[in-house]
Amino acid sequence: MKTLKKKIVYDCTITLKTGLHIGGTNAALNIGGPDKFVVRNPLDNIPYIPGSSLKGKLRSLVELKNGCFSEKNGSYLASADPNSLSGALFGVSSDSDQSHPSRIIIRDAKLDVSSVDMDKTEMPYTESKTEVAIDRVTAKANPRTFERVPAGARFDLNMVLNIFDDDDEKKLKSTLMQAIALLHDDYLGGQGSRGYGQVEIKINKEEEKTYPLE
Repeated sequence: MKTLKKKIVYDCTITLKTGLHIGGTNAALNIGGPDKFVVRNPLDNIPYIPGSSLKGKLRSLVELKNGCFSEKNGSYLASADPNSLSGALFGVSSDSDQSHPSRIIIRDAKLDVSSVDMDKTEMPYTESKTEVAIDRVTAKANPRTFERVPAGARFDLNMVLNIFDDDDEKKLKSTLMQAIALLHDDYLGGQGSRGYGQVEIKINKEEEKTYPLE
């Protein structure tokens, strides 16, 4: 039976190099306001980065870089091999014959509210940016306004890497660092090909924790 050897806790900072849009509900749509809203904490109305969004992006980048996927009916599927780089770190679905729990926990990243100058934003902690799509047949303009967390904003990120006794710790850590490096030259969230979502993740502290019996 596998036993948990230790946890490696990473305290990080995500800095936005360009505006970030990770979509939230449009329930609060106001006339004259954005068409596409960012996700916000419903308790304090502060934008955040969902851990699921960040984890999914990191996994897809590792899969693309290392060929950890399969193709079926024209669609690309995540690798079901727990020994692949992506499978070992991010896990394999329980529906698979070789299910493998994720080794990495990525928590929701909280906005450092001091990093956003509210006097310069149109909405609480965010800006709006209008994009115009042109119909190539009719030449009709279709403007849409996106809400974005502005460039320069910082988010506090916590990640936990679980190491079991039969894991290759070096490989797991290396894969995580590769994923972060790939993200720096890619994007997070929507509209990335239009310049949104360039981020930098800085690891401020790495702490190993073991849990001896009392």
